[in-house]
Amino acid sequence: MSEQFDFLWNTIKERAKTLVNPISYSTFIENLVPVDVVNKKIVLQAESELAAKTITKNHMDKLREAVASAGVGLNGVIIVVEGSEEFTLQEAPDALEETGVQLDPRFTFDSYVVGTSNKFVFAAAKSVAEAPGENFNPLYIYGGTGLGKTHLMQAIANEIMQKKPSLKVIYTTSEKFLNEYVDSMYAKKGSGRDNETRFRNRYRNVDVLLIDDIQFWANKYGVQEAFFHAFNELFSQHKQIVISSDCPAKDLTTLEERLRTRFEGGLIADIQPPDIETKIAILKRKALEKRYVVPDDVLAFLVKNSDNNVRTLEGRLNTVIFASKLHEEPISLKLAAAALQESINTDEQEEITPEAIIRATCNFFNITQNDLLGKNKRQEIVRARQICAYLMCDMLALPLVSVGQILRRDHTTVGYSRDKVAELMRVNDKVHKEVEDVRSAILKQ
Repeated sequence: MSEQFDFLWNTIKERAKTLVNPISYSTFIENLVPVDVVNKKIVLQAESELAAKTITKNHMDKLREAVASAGVGLNGVIIVVEGSEEFTLQEAPDALEETGVQLDPRFTFDSYVVGTSNKFVFAAAKSVAEAPGENFNPLYIYGGTGLGKTHLMQAIANEIMQKKPSLKVIYTTSEKFLNEYVDSMYAKKGSGRDNETRFRNRYRNVDVLLIDDIQFWANKYGVQEAFFHAFNELFSQHKQIVISSDCPAKDLTTLEERLRTRFEGGLIADIQPPDIETKIAILKRKALEKRYVVPDDVLAFLVKNSDNNVRTLEGRLNTVIFASKLHEEPISLKLAAAALQESINTDEQEEITPEAIIRATCNFFNITQNDLLGKNKRQEIVRARQICAYLMCDMLALPLVSVGQILRRDHTTVGYSRDKVAELMRVNDKVHKEVEDVRSAILKQ
């Protein structure tokens, strides 16, 4: 049972608790176990056929309402019972017919801050969005972590879907593409051949295909082969292909030569690190998005001695905004200096290690390392595990696969944890404080 299903179900249960009478909830709903997600429906296992019949007859409408109102991206419920012929999963997975990764509506061209370091790649992305398949194909975008590749990729997708709704657009990550490829080859449900056909057709029958962070396919020749054929099919039909990576195409030496040469045959556009003026402009926009006006001297202080990662800059801004709310003080240079005392002196700290992050997380949440790395599903331990994964990704810039190996989780779970904590930090002050307190403890070790 995946922690990801646990999180979805726990959120849905909170809604169901308010919709179903307490006796029925504790008798039937609370004991359901999430085992899968199929076609945007959560699959819940009941303890017996009698329980399943009671739920489907008397409580299914309320359960569906709970799913719809939970805001977790699902729209239905399937009840199963282990060993039952009546309550078995009969619905074939159709995930390959869905769009790729859900787009963030905030990632638009209007919200992208343009400076001397990125004006070329911005113009190229705009050109592709205005005339998909006609101008630069493929468009290959590369740049370091946190410089805005994903923002531009999603801006292209958002723009095309808004201005040209008749076109079929898929934006996905290299990890999701890889996972779907593996599922199509080795899926336990249904015919392997049918799954393979659906996967192949999905990625060859689109008008625009955008794949983020393709460098993660290093030495994975099966998925490279699958993408090679999809690429050729789309390219021959003048369908737009956009790819992003953290390095130039010629440096992807672990990718097959025939893929690299195809990437190099289009337009290669790099995102350079932002200069000071662009960093300040980015922070000013981020502050306005959060409905805060930050003085110019504070913005200049935030970018001083910072690296080029926009996410790090935004993290500094979030820390100062949170300190302002916590202490009920206006944002000032003095407040910012106090709030960032630890992070400003990061260069003076000893090297941060995965072991240091695990140790600080366990100490903060008062749990053991076995709890953190084990399979305990208690909510507070799951949250600690997610925060630990987030901090490893944020502070060490390790690939998801490497973090997964350290935490004994697969990289998909790590990616989910990272994104979930990042989202919670944005909307939940308590989670934001927990993360920053653990970060501070790590830096003090």
